[in-house]
Amino acid sequence: MNASKKEKANIQIIPLGGVGEIAKNMYIVEVDEEMFILDAGLMFPEDEMLGVDIVIPDISYVRENKHRLKGIFLSHGHEDSIGAIPYIIEELNVPIYGSKLTLALVKDRLRAKGVNKKFKFYTINSKSRMKFKNAEMVFFETSHSIPDSYGVSIETKYGSIVYTGEFKFDQSLKGDYGYNMAKMYDIAQKDILALISDSTEAEKRGYNTPENVIEEHILDGFAKARGRVIVSCYASNFVRIQQVLTNAAKTNRKVSFLGRTLENSFKVARNMGYFDIPEGLLVPSHEIGNYPDNEVVIVATGSQGEPIEALGIMSRGQHEVTNIKEGDIVYILTTPSSNMEVVLYSTMNELVKAGASLVTPEQNIHASGHGLSEELKMMLNVMKPTYFIPVQGEFKMQIAHARLAAESGVLPENIFLLEKGDVASYDGGQMISAEKVPAGNVLIDGSGVGDVGNIVLRDRRLLSEDGIFIAVITIDPKERKIMAGPEIQSRGFVYVKESEDLLKDAEERVYNIVLDSLDEKKLEWSTLKQSIRDDLGKYLYDNTKRRPMIIPIISEI
Repeated sequence: MNASKKEKANIQIIPLGGVGEIAKNMYIVEVDEEMFILDAGLMFPEDEMLGVDIVIPDISYVRENKHRLKGIFLSHGHEDSIGAIPYIIEELNVPIYGSKLTLALVKDRLRAKGVNKKFKFYTINSKSRMKFKNAEMVFFETSHSIPDSYGVSIETKYGSIVYTGEFKFDQSLKGDYGYNMAKMYDIAQKDILALISDSTEAEKRGYNTPENVIEEHILDGFAKARGRVIVSCYASNFVRIQQVLTNAAKTNRKVSFLGRTLENSFKVARNMGYFDIPEGLLVPSHEIGNYPDNEVVIVATGSQGEPIEALGIMSRGQHEVTNIKEGDIVYILTTPSSNMEVVLYSTMNELVKAGASLVTPEQNIHASGHGLSEELKMMLNVMKPTYFIPVQGEFKMQIAHARLAAESGVLPENIFLLEKGDVASYDGGQMISAEKVPAGNVLIDGSGVGDVGNIVLRDRRLLSEDGIFIAVITIDPKERKIMAGPEIQSRGFVYVKESEDLLKDAEERVYNIVLDSLDEKKLEWSTLKQSIRDDLGKYLYDNTKRRPMIIPIISEI
């Protein structure tokens, strides 16, 4: 599959995110000269992304071709599908298509980020048909952990490209959470050229635990609990939040929310009628202390809506509203992604140390929002695609999904395991791998978008590992004299009082290097600073086996 990119491909499918990772979904589909974006999500940072708040896809390729872009089509309202929109929409300025709830959540995110420009929003449902020059879009309801989730079929003269979004087949889910199998079969009556499908749980065999079974487990746990119940889940896991509300009412407990994103998302969905809430069930967080412990349920998420941050703060006694105390029962109703595992297990230790009892997914109290192997094969068997592209998962999950596709009758040579920026190109007769396009991560730190890159992360990592070593010296360039210093300052490198000889030797070395430079005809600041870095770097490593960041500061008078 190493053929070069054709001058004019009829169809191109390009993931800019959502492959080799869980989250940050963004898939480009090009039909002749028209371009469409499927989802535009974010990802919470991995451990080595020090200080970074969130990560979004690099849209350089879209930016270069935005004159061909017709719109952004959203499968559902989770951050991994809508979270990048506030950071890219002003630049792209194209219509956004999604379900009623999904668009309401997008508008809420835009307001929160201060994006005031007016954009075109088009609400879709299973009866919608959006017509473009070279393609028509139709939609089908899917079951996920948030209501109003949809897959999309892009109908072209070459066949249909179906994007499932994130889905599972759970027959206990009804109403706004239910899936529409009849519409899927209807879509599958046309030739499905390619299926782009969710791989998150492809490694797990069988079927999901039905949500009504999970609800019974939660009810049983709430009824037996003698202390406060604290529930941790993603802010947008609406099916789980509804189960908590329902069972809190049945066990005569009040419910309070902790977490800005949780409160905002819940408010949007509640105002639209997506939650069934008995009168008097909800209480403000500052009133939690007014009720006995056995009458309280707290739903807690972090500031960005992730499930772990708030628990960590509460376990350390640092939360502004309430903290973990002896007798609390903590339900962790989420399965951690690989980049969250270390934080989760560390937090669990802190929770137990603070006196809490834990109920985790391993104790048969969990259902994923994503289909397991048999559910994924069901989608494959309904659609019967010619080509298959597993997405929405780490590479090992994509591999597992590829095996399921082969078991379901897709020819192995027609399965494309794509990485970010890879291109699956179809010329009307055959799909091949074509030349890559630019792709990667854009890091968002505070209000900065993309101004933190690999060099900044490397510097942060160095600072966190071996500290910083600053040498300050003042010179008179005209008189060629050292007027003050050198003075050595160290942070996070060595304990100064116990390393006086080391620091004194370092001062001497800097003094001699600067003195030698002052004797030269031409004084080059960059060369002088590099000489100090090189000499000190070797000296400090030889004596401490550490490599601090060395910053020479030379002042002139």
